[in-house]
Amino acid sequence: MSWVVLAVLLTAAEPTDSITIARLQYDGGGDWYANPSSLPNLLAAVRARTGIPVRAREERVSLLDPGLRDHPYLYMTGHGNVRFSPAEREALREYLLAGGFLHADDNYGLDESFRREMEAVFPDAALTELPPSHPVYHTVYDFPEGLPKIHEHDGKSPQGFAVIHSGRVVVFYSYESDLGDGWEDPDVHDDLSEVREQAIRMGVNLFVFALGQAVP
Repeated sequence: MSWVVLAVLLTAAEPTDSITIARLQYDGGGDWYANPSSLPNLLAAVRARTGIPVRAREERVSLLDPGLRDHPYLYMTGHGNVRFSPAEREALREYLLAGGFLHADDNYGLDESFRREMEAVFPDAALTELPPSHPVYHTVYDFPEGLPKIHEHDGKSPQGFAVIHSGRVVVFYSYESDLGDGWEDPDVHDDLSEVREQAIRMGVNLFVFALGQAVP
């Protein structure tokens, strides 16, 4: 389904300002609240560039929040440890298999604990790197080389990993890219406008791709 058709369907089917990104609040000591201006800026770009009716602000949810399934796009970030309880792992798996989508954005320091949790949630489906030809890199904007590099940390190339279940991407993991930093207000990290634009474009792709999967 094209993103233009998706936008039309969502506009017709949903009240204005009914869709947003849910930020995941998790335990373990990691700063799940990092990059506070990032999601409002991304949501503004989604509304302006696609016409999809989104709220101006994010929601904050835990994995055991009864309203978790109301949100098709779940986002998590941070620099530190992530720890889910057994009940939270089960809730996350059920949410994802029921049509939800998780975007985990490593803010430098999330990698080890996030991979550990994904192995516990999906012991039957490992994180796999997506090729640059994957639709997530071409949904609205084209990224012929795959995930863009936004911030340097270890000098490693950016990689986009996914957990795929029954042909659907249920988890997208942006590693060594730091998209959230690029979504923040310009004066936070002093990124070049071209770099911020690449981050915003990739964020728009991810949001539209995720909602396109959720629509029958």
